[in-house]
Amino acid sequence: MKLNSHQLPRQLNEKLAPVYILCGDEPFLLGEAADLIRRASRQAGSEERQVFHVERGFDWSLLYAASQSMSLFAQQRLLELRLNGNPGDDGNKALQAYLDSPPDDTTLLVTLPKLDKNAVKTKWAKTLMEHGNSRFVQIWPIESHQLPDWMRQRLSAAGLQASPEALELLAERVEGNLLAAAQEIEKLKLFDQGGQIELETVRQVVADSARFDVFGLVDALLQGEAGHALRILNGLRGEGVEAPIVLWAIARELRGLTDMAQQIERGIPADKVFASQRPPIWDKRRPILSKALQRHPANQWSSWLRQAQQVDEQIKGLQPGSPWDTLAQIVAGAAKRGAPVLSNQ
Repeated sequence: MKLNSHQLPRQLNEKLAPVYILCGDEPFLLGEAADLIRRASRQAGSEERQVFHVERGFDWSLLYAASQSMSLFAQQRLLELRLNGNPGDDGNKALQAYLDSPPDDTTLLVTLPKLDKNAVKTKWAKTLMEHGNSRFVQIWPIESHQLPDWMRQRLSAAGLQASPEALELLAERVEGNLLAAAQEIEKLKLFDQGGQIELETVRQVVADSARFDVFGLVDALLQGEAGHALRILNGLRGEGVEAPIVLWAIARELRGLTDMAQQIERGIPADKVFASQRPPIWDKRRPILSKALQRHPANQWSSWLRQAQQVDEQIKGLQPGSPWDTLAQIVAGAAKRGAPVLSNQ
């Protein structure tokens, strides 16, 4: 049975289910959901907790043995099973058997990474999601445009309100880092002045926790977030990251985009183009690349690739000018949202 993350607290207040499955790639949110289940288990009388890390060669009979053993100290207990992905045939059989006949005195908590669309169709995933004894919760990440609302809710739960300007700065400073956001909200509680957080308070209290990395820069470029991409670029420069490292990440992406755009313009379907890349483009990454390829034609991507060569020569002192300025020109242009390109996508 599927639940969303907002339904989980209410369901836990009603009755503990035999099995909970938490699935997602956001560690902070996944951890908070798991803590809710652990707390509910303790409130139900559980004082025992046993954790299994499922790796290659895991002995699934351990799960069966744990489910059949008697609780030594309490009426209830908690078993945790941490999966990295497909449990295999033995794991599928063990999970099916457990779900079919769960112990009365035990709650099983299964955590695993986000399932892609192919994994969702597998027998083992359907077993976890659809069985009547399970509660399956998909933990979705908080996107950048959702972050202010998420923080507003967290502030409200802490008895605080923030002015629009304060909330905007808070979102900027903890961008993408939910753990940092939660920690900064706890810190702001100490500076509470009647429950209202103003811009100047955020400026004084909240550290700049934004994470700048070259992969985040590339993703912002592909998603058409020019301002965000330029902010990351400036952050990388400010953190002392060397220009050749940034150039490597951008040039690698530009080479792939130029090649794919040229193939698509020759009439090759986008799916075949993605599959022909070495390594092949993951399903999860195809939508973001498709959007980027729809924004600009092949000759424009190749033009930016030539500019990347110019950056390399500027770094080596063979051309005048700042490599950082040229990188900024590439990023601003490639991330710019333009008229969509007609293609076979």
